[in-house]
Amino acid sequence: MDDSADRQAWRVLVVDDEPDLVEVVCGALRYEGWEAVGETTGEAAVRTAAAWRPHAVVLDMMLPDLDGMEVLRRIHAARPEVRVLFLTARDAVEDRIAGIAAGGDDYVTKPFSLAEVVVRLRGLLRRTAPPAPAGQPPAHALVLGDLVLDERAREVTRGGEPVDLSPTEYALLAHLMHHPRQVLSKAQLLDAVWSYDFGGQAHVVELYISYLRKKIDAGRTPMIHTVRGAGYLIKASP
Repeated sequence: MDDSADRQAWRVLVVDDEPDLVEVVCGALRYEGWEAVGETTGEAAVRTAAAWRPHAVVLDMMLPDLDGMEVLRRIHAARPEVRVLFLTARDAVEDRIAGIAAGGDDYVTKPFSLAEVVVRLRGLLRRTAPPAPAGQPPAHALVLGDLVLDERAREVTRGGEPVDLSPTEYALLAHLMHHPRQVLSKAQLLDAVWSYDFGGQAHVVELYISYLRKKIDAGRTPMIHTVRGAGYLIKASP
């Protein structure tokens, strides 16, 4: 069997109110070559999931603040593709069904073996798109030459270097990259990015295009081009 998926740098968040159990599970996952981070409360788990973006979560049903169902709901509201393996001390079939119905992918009942957790997670992660190899953009990113826009992370890089954009600059660049080599008029950009008609204030597009050029094109071969009398386009540099 091809075990290449097992060697990917999967990120797994482990959430349980028992710190010792969290550390033991994280240690087992790191032994597999995966990255693992642990939390002991639901609120902390939601914050870590948002910042660290794990591929899977090992989630206790019973936490001191939020229950596992609520943690799952909040994580899936932002990233529905995250796989969730419930840990539960509950033996009732109804509880297990409720966890799966809420969006969980699988469960193990305490007490459990570390080997079982690893096997269950491996099965879930094999059904997940693998993380991009080091140095390559993720499959869901918009890529134009050496310009990469990751819509899930809301991150932009050019030539591997991060580009810090304001929310409006990001929205403008994303719209341009969704329409590569296509001339977009100021009116089209106003409607798409600002969502209303500026009337005589179309110069706002020129202003933000100039901001983008300073951040995207400065010191590099230009990618954002003006088509006189028609609008703007973005294309990969030769």
